[in-house]
Amino acid sequence: MKNILTAALILIGVSAAAQKHNDTLLVKSTTICDMCEKTIETELIYEKGVQKVAVNLEDATVEVVYDSRKTTPAAIRTAISKLGYMADDVPADVAAWNKLPACCKNEGCGKPKH
Repeated sequence: MKNILTAALILIGVSAAAQKHNDTLLVKSTTICDMCEKTIETELIYEKGVQKVAVNLEDATVEVVYDSRKTTPAAIRTAISKLGYMADDVPADVAAWNKLPACCKNEGCGKPKH
């Protein structure tokens, strides 16, 4: 019985420790349409450490839940930039912006500063 109790406490401790590394980052972006939302949500999830991505078009933000042991806020902002969108103060990558759907570019979504 004592061994089962010890094992259960260890399992709870390991589980609690693992959850501590999940952080949430809210990034202001220039996303405005459903194509922007689809691009960011389907591509950013493949970045190392990213666990969940949600784009809010109403207030132009990207909420990212990530494992802080595997990535950083700066790396996440850079990844969004490399998709062609601005991420807080990180400008959009020009080559990536040029590949965005026309609806995004016509509306100025993520338009890089020249």
